[in-house]
Amino acid sequence: MRKIFVIGGPTASGKTAVAVELAKKKYGEVISADSMQVYMGMDIGTAKPTEVEMLGIHHHLLSIIKPDENFSVAEFQKRAVDAIENIFSRGKIPIIAGGTGFYINAVLYGTKFSSEESREGELRKIFAAEALEKGAEFLHVKLQKKDPEYAATIHANNIKRVARALAYCEATGGLFSEYNAAQKEKKTAALFDAVFFVLSMPREILYKRINSRVIAMFDTGLVDEVRNLLEKGYDKGLAAMLGIGYKETVQFINGELTQTEAIAAIQQATRNYAKRQETWFRNQTPNACVLQAHGKTAEELAEEILKGR
Repeated sequence: MRKIFVIGGPTASGKTAVAVELAKKKYGEVISADSMQVYMGMDIGTAKPTEVEMLGIHHHLLSIIKPDENFSVAEFQKRAVDAIENIFSRGKIPIIAGGTGFYINAVLYGTKFSSEESREGELRKIFAAEALEKGAEFLHVKLQKKDPEYAATIHANNIKRVARALAYCEATGGLFSEYNAAQKEKKTAALFDAVFFVLSMPREILYKRINSRVIAMFDTGLVDEVRNLLEKGYDKGLAAMLGIGYKETVQFINGELTQTEAIAAIQQATRNYAKRQETWFRNQTPNACVLQAHGKTAEELAEEILKGR
């Protein structure tokens, strides 16, 4: 079975830098597994790697769709598998890196999506529109009634995932939490020989990194980036524009928050997201090797990965 490397972990843990160093050492290319970095023009707020940070390593699945285009885990799975085959065909090693865990699992285990997927797609649009009209909390309450177990794992502002779960429940009559559990049980026959590492660090250190990164985003032009998206006609109610960092920056631009309040809100939302990511990787990837990343350079971590493979 062909070998690929996977580097997961919470936001701001240094995944991209480690993936780049590993790619340099293993003649590899990086496949981004991030549900927000797929959008064009959304670079600063998604912490998309810059050309300098890529160090000449080719990255796949960055900036591939417009912010108003639909994108699903099924679409990611198809594009990522195509990228893997392309990388292998050129004698290189694929390295998946990102924090969107269910995207990663969909690729590694060939998740089969329901036959009702087309109906689910239409329902997702309906639910997303409902959230825009009545608020994210309204939609989340609806999910709490349908599938309280799954609702407890997701923030109300994550309209995309809330709408997806509701659409699944409506289209199939089942519970999305049970679907996820069933997929977890099926993870016995991986499609690839995946060497899976999860980066970790003390939470207080991770939170400091998150707080600093958010400030740096504002210093390097996040407000201009969001204003440019709005001027291009991308509505603030789009799923992409409701992502962490974008929603709050729109509120700042519209005078609903001060810059200090917007920064604090983004920091808090990002810390909460990182905590959920840690929980997901801990529960969903029991066979992954946890790497303590604090106090080590990306090159040192890449060396550890090669030694531990």
